[in-house]
Amino acid sequence: MGFGFRTLVGIGLTLFSGLALAQGPAKTVAERLGYPANARLLMLHADDFGVAHSQNRATMEALEHRWVTSASIMVPCPWFPEVAAWAKQHPEADLGIHLTLNAEWRPYRWRGASPQPKDSGLLDPDGFLPLTSQEVVQRAKPKEVETEARAQVDQALAAGIHLTHVDTHMLTVVFSPELLRVYLETGRRYHLPVLLEKRGMAPVNGLMSFYDSKIPVDSVPFDGVLGISPGVETSGWLDAYKKLLAPQGPGVYMLMLHLAYDDEEMRGITAGQKDWGSKWRQNDFDMVRSAEFQAFLKEQGFILVGWRDLLKAMPAP
Repeated sequence: MGFGFRTLVGIGLTLFSGLALAQGPAKTVAERLGYPANARLLMLHADDFGVAHSQNRATMEALEHRWVTSASIMVPCPWFPEVAAWAKQHPEADLGIHLTLNAEWRPYRWRGASPQPKDSGLLDPDGFLPLTSQEVVQRAKPKEVETEARAQVDQALAAGIHLTHVDTHMLTVVFSPELLRVYLETGRRYHLPVLLEKRGMAPVNGLMSFYDSKIPVDSVPFDGVLGISPGVETSGWLDAYKKLLAPQGPGVYMLMLHLAYDDEEMRGITAGQKDWGSKWRQNDFDMVRSAEFQAFLKEQGFILVGWRDLLKAMPAP
């Protein structure tokens, strides 16, 4: 499930690697990858891989056809084993951990990947992950989140998945300085980049000073993480994405997408939820595989990249 993307951009997301804290080269990311300085690099990213079979079918198809260039996995979800089996057959796939600390669908819940004490802030009364991000931020202790984060990465690695990054489900970690530290430490521990954003770093709960002191802006490639906001009708879906992407200047961007089939399974999971629900995900899937969207990207001159590409542009350790 997504979060309001205006909020996302306002708070900001950034690529950070524990191996790349030093001041970066003067060249732009595009130049470091051999493109002109005014190039627009775009990562088409699929969230929530593993949440359901319907989500998996669409995401696998999109990755195989390169309709998207990366995806992130919800390890605690019931359909993770299907993702792991597919990943073994597709080691070239650009896959990361979608660090999942809550289970937001009321009719469809999941438990964490780690054993937690009975009084853990990562458990609801029924033993599932909390329903909302707010509950996690208010109740979970950093050590509990660290244990869960490590368990999710370890489970993916044990399944033979070649991970390229870590990102955050529903932005939970950015609303707390303590959880943000756990997030960054997870990346450092496993030598994986974590997703945050270079621009739009507004001070939220004291996070601005932490960003400033820990993450040199010049060392991170993402200029924007983009996604449409609620309220778009199906008939205007493609136009909404065109209006979002067309004005972007030179730089590196991620377009956040949620792909699934609008079938009985997905409708049951997302029952009562219009935004980021079953129809939303079908709309995203239909759009990324459409000839019109692909032609638009070419006409606009966007260069499609994945996480492995961007890591080549990071400063040397």
